[in-house]
Amino acid sequence: MTSKPSASVSDITPGRGALRPARSWLRSDAPSLSLNGPWRFRLSPTASVARDFAAEGFDDHSWDSIPVPSHWVLQGDGAYGRPIYTNIQFPFPIDPPHVPDENPTGDYRRHFPLPSGWSQGSGVVLRFDGVESLFTVWVNGVEIGSASGSRLAHEFDVTGAVHPGDNVVAVRVHQWSAASYVEDQDQWWLPGIFRDVTLLLRPAGAIEDVWLRTGFDNGRGRLDPEVIAGPAAFPLTLRIPELGVEQVWNTAAEVKRLDIAGVEPWSAERPRLYDAAVSSAAEHITLRVGFRTVEIRGDQFLVNGRRVVFHGVNRHEAHPERGRVFDEAHARDDLARMKRFNVNAIRTSHYPPHPRLLDLADELGFWVVLECDLETHGFDTVGWTGNPSDDPAWREAYLDRVQRTVERDKNHPSIVIWSLGNEAGTGSNLAAMSAWVHARDAERPVHYEGDHTGDYTDIYSRMYASVAETEEIGAPGARSPLLDCTPAQSARQRAKPFLLCEYAHAMGNGPGALDRYEALVHTYPRLHGGFVWEWRDHGILATTPAGTPYYAYGGDFAEAVHDGNFVMDGMLLSDDAPTPSLHEYKAVVQPVRFAFDADTVAISNLRHSADTSDLRFRWRVEHDGNPVARGELKVPVVPAGGSERVQLPHIDVSPDAETWLTIDAVLTAATAWAPEGHVVASAQLDRSVRRPVPAVRTRKDWRPGDGTLTLGIAEFISGSLVRLAGRAVTGPRLELFRAPTDNDESPSDGVEGSDASTPGVANAELWRRAGLDRLTSRRLSVSHAADALCTVDRVSSANSATSVTVESVWSLEDGELELRVEIEPSRGWTAVWPRIGIRFDLPDGDAAVDGAEWFGLGPLESYPDSLRAARTSRFSSTIEDLTVDYGRPQESGHRSGLRRLTLTSGGTKVLRLDALPDAHGRRPGYTLSRHTPQQIAQARHAFELPEATTSHLIIDAAQHGLGSRACGPDVHPEFALRPQARTIRLRLTAG
Repeated sequence: MTSKPSASVSDITPGRGALRPARSWLRSDAPSLSLNGPWRFRLSPTASVARDFAAEGFDDHSWDSIPVPSHWVLQGDGAYGRPIYTNIQFPFPIDPPHVPDENPTGDYRRHFPLPSGWSQGSGVVLRFDGVESLFTVWVNGVEIGSASGSRLAHEFDVTGAVHPGDNVVAVRVHQWSAASYVEDQDQWWLPGIFRDVTLLLRPAGAIEDVWLRTGFDNGRGRLDPEVIAGPAAFPLTLRIPELGVEQVWNTAAEVKRLDIAGVEPWSAERPRLYDAAVSSAAEHITLRVGFRTVEIRGDQFLVNGRRVVFHGVNRHEAHPERGRVFDEAHARDDLARMKRFNVNAIRTSHYPPHPRLLDLADELGFWVVLECDLETHGFDTVGWTGNPSDDPAWREAYLDRVQRTVERDKNHPSIVIWSLGNEAGTGSNLAAMSAWVHARDAERPVHYEGDHTGDYTDIYSRMYASVAETEEIGAPGARSPLLDCTPAQSARQRAKPFLLCEYAHAMGNGPGALDRYEALVHTYPRLHGGFVWEWRDHGILATTPAGTPYYAYGGDFAEAVHDGNFVMDGMLLSDDAPTPSLHEYKAVVQPVRFAFDADTVAISNLRHSADTSDLRFRWRVEHDGNPVARGELKVPVVPAGGSERVQLPHIDVSPDAETWLTIDAVLTAATAWAPEGHVVASAQLDRSVRRPVPAVRTRKDWRPGDGTLTLGIAEFISGSLVRLAGRAVTGPRLELFRAPTDNDESPSDGVEGSDASTPGVANAELWRRAGLDRLTSRRLSVSHAADALCTVDRVSSANSATSVTVESVWSLEDGELELRVEIEPSRGWTAVWPRIGIRFDLPDGDAAVDGAEWFGLGPLESYPDSLRAARTSRFSSTIEDLTVDYGRPQESGHRSGLRRLTLTSGGTKVLRLDALPDAHGRRPGYTLSRHTPQQIAQARHAFELPEATTSHLIIDAAQHGLGSRACGPDVHPEFALRPQARTIRLRLTAG
């Protein structure tokens, strides 16, 4: 007998036989049996395969073994197919609700013993917490039912199918189904049984569902219990021991609201939970209760009466080896890391996560926007023709999804907003979902970004709005129409809280201008922050034929259609390493702010509900990055929303070194997410005496020469540098190119920065057209003075009439070697430049330059629109650690505000460079790498970079900003680098 694809694969109903209504994910003392572990498995290329595999006596010894939970494409070294990454595209023809006959289909079998006593007077339920995409279940050869909704829980009553002794459960999973059309989230397609499978005993008198709705007002807690149980379950007892609550309900009619005194509220900053239990004679259910009130008052979103600012991230379930398979230890570490980086909110993009993640969010403290398992983004390809969101035939499937979402997770205090899904257009089915949620849970608002006109949602939400547009939305009295809105609809939306459900696309090196968005939140109260896209890269751990491990992205598995490295767009790399953007985010959103004046500092507490009693304030003073004094500020406890001004310590200012005061707000005691002394917020004050920059010495004794000479530690042949401090060196050569970032490679969309860009064309393409990656030079002159050398070069590229004149002057000043480079562009340049710098190439010779020590901004990379995490001090690093291992190699490692740089080789100092500010007080930055920008730009992965034989030092007078153009606004005009004249001055000494 064979399956019928037209019935089992293409049916748009949510399934057959799964228990409804859905219910909460509860902890019960009723017996259960985990069916996780090894299952027998076979994969077929089509849905039309025999289903006799479900029979009890079927011989599956020739089948493979596969772990459950897992994704079959991540098992067997490619024997079971390969992952597919798409952002918007459907990896099958757009022919809803049909999918191809070539439909990978996985058959699973597992034997289990029914525990003694389970078949006597009790029910037995089989629960699947996550299966992608459509699955059918048999127990002992009896077909139980089918279900779709990959990230949703489904339970089946198998009481009549199980028997004492050995039993067999069989599951058929189709990779593609009608459900795939509404599960087109920006992520890998990873089929299989990827969450827990559990057999549950439901004793007579069991409690079917519990919802303990809570509220909080002025120290009093409100508890609205809802219990679903048959008459045999009563009497029921509710206990909250810590609050002295013990309530007995003899009938369902007695289950009523309770008002409880002496309650501490729950918030993301103080996640106060109380252990509660609801018990019958047959079953004991435990929950953790948090008391809080969620409301929208006017145009503000409030919890416990106070405005919430979301410093959030969009979080997918992703792991480089397990995919979406949940690992609680890793998840706890992940959320603790979020807390350490001042992330206070999670949008569960774009589906409900494993339920234990929400337990952790309750415990550690996060504001959660819980999103339904819904996205139909691929219909954008055909102008949204056939989009299920407005097709009545799909109504039941849409409602089933949102019902299963809300019912499973309704007890979590961390969930403060329900979201209908993501990028599914708009339509009557979404409106129906919203109506159901409002009827079921009137206290939590409903979000959906695609409802631009605000017809059925409570929050005005947008993706990737520019800073200027966000300000226009937030400013009171603004009257210009909003996106896709009439004036009346605009007025309605402006009366709601505003949320950036996605912004600051963190793909590769970026984003920039995070601080601009944050400033708006503190200026306009209806702006409630937002959620960075996204938390982590989704790279899948793979191995090259030569055995080199790397993190794969779209196209690395020979997908027919894919969206490349767009899946590598997180503030955390695939290996859990925080990117510089995450450090920047932490600094931008830090909950304590410092405002200095001459002798005092104002300390402001921007938290929602927590005062500063958990913090102490340490200070230190450094001279040129060297510590000279430290202590602790005496700061009164600052309440949430308050500010205190305190006296600064006495600071000894050095007359011949920069003097910097640093204040850190650190934890006074360890928490569940950070150790004692963890830095929550930080600020610096420059107390340096302004010292004059040495003037450029005017020379009048220049004369032509052949340029072969020695000046101090520098040796020249024909005007070109060949040795420096005894090492072979080439350069300095003009470098205007950087290995394009993902933002550089994305076409401009005509928003911020477009005055310096070409709409519809990527900056990287303009740079390549202009030949910035292949500059050539022509020497115009070589001149000598008594103790100086001057060369003038014209730099351009093939097929270009634009050029740059570069004058390099080497001289001995006060016994030191000085290099001054004047860079002057010709007329005719039209696009922004990536950088204005000079490059030195340092061949390995006897020993490679392999590290750096510097005084300037650090310790991580920084760019003009991403400087908030940088501090001025003294740092050191290996050359490898100076570069960030982004999923796709690109510009990385630039350190701004350079004062002094020492290059090292094997721990030995070989060359020191002191950077002098230019006439405008601007300081250069530096990059030190084992590869040139041109080499980096050619590689799709790090393993494709050539073997390095040279270290490359670039001193930049300026760098173009980062922006968020890969999905969002371009570089803000203030940080766009237009062609301009610049000066670089260095003093060089031997190490």
